[in-house]
Amino acid sequence: MTIRTILVDDEKLAIQGLQLRLEKYSDVEIIDTCSNGREAIRKIKTEKPDLVFLDIQMPGFDGFSVVKGVMEIEPPLFVFVTAYQEHAVRAFEANAVNYLMKPVDESRLDDTLARVRQRIAEKRSAEEAEKLKTVLAEVAPDAVDALPDEIDANADRYEKLINIKDRGQIFRIDVDSIEHIEAAGDYMCIRTADNSLILRETMKDLERRLDPRVFQRVHRSTIVNLNQVRQVKPHTNGECFLVLDSGAQVKVSRSYRDVIARFVH
Repeated sequence: MTIRTILVDDEKLAIQGLQLRLEKYSDVEIIDTCSNGREAIRKIKTEKPDLVFLDIQMPGFDGFSVVKGVMEIEPPLFVFVTAYQEHAVRAFEANAVNYLMKPVDESRLDDTLARVRQRIAEKRSAEEAEKLKTVLAEVAPDAVDALPDEIDANADRYEKLINIKDRGQIFRIDVDSIEHIEAAGDYMCIRTADNSLILRETMKDLERRLDPRVFQRVHRSTIVNLNQVRQVKPHTNGECFLVLDSGAQVKVSRSYRDVIARFVH
């Protein structure tokens, strides 16, 4: 799989530096570079890359304007690269794969490209499944009727293992062992029955990687593994607590009371 990539930055040295860092990734093919937002929009529409590394502050059209400017087509994946930390929230609201600070850290770039590969694999898997359904509709319509509403590819789109770099080590965590997840700014605290690890990722990004049939938000800053819930304890003001297999208790805010409905038969 080749990841067709465009680099966008008004600073020539920044583009050259990113090109050098990307050379070690054999699956990344830089098909073009752009020095401003207007040029980037034109190139993205004509060349249809898989991935765009995009500076935010540029003369004329900034990075967010570029994202808006290509929404009429199927947009590529975006990674924002900038010197300004204050743009991070808007970057993730724009559904960016990641947000890299200049100068780009190699370990963060490794992590970013791993996410890119995952997103592309999920997309291609879903596309192949849709093609299969189309063919079946023509040659065996009864078989299509027997397929589940959610295409089988979705069963494999969610991660079974999560790699977490914490305290200088890399931990491979089976998602089924995760009890709950707590947000702390740009970091997630991943809690299992016998361990707590820190993952640098947003809540929104992590939710996309986990099966929503199992992992549900129960608070603005908390996700819980529903398979680990053994008791529901009512609390005041319409809130309640979920008691997990380890004995830990997680509060469910009133905004997420619908999650409790699945435990009531």
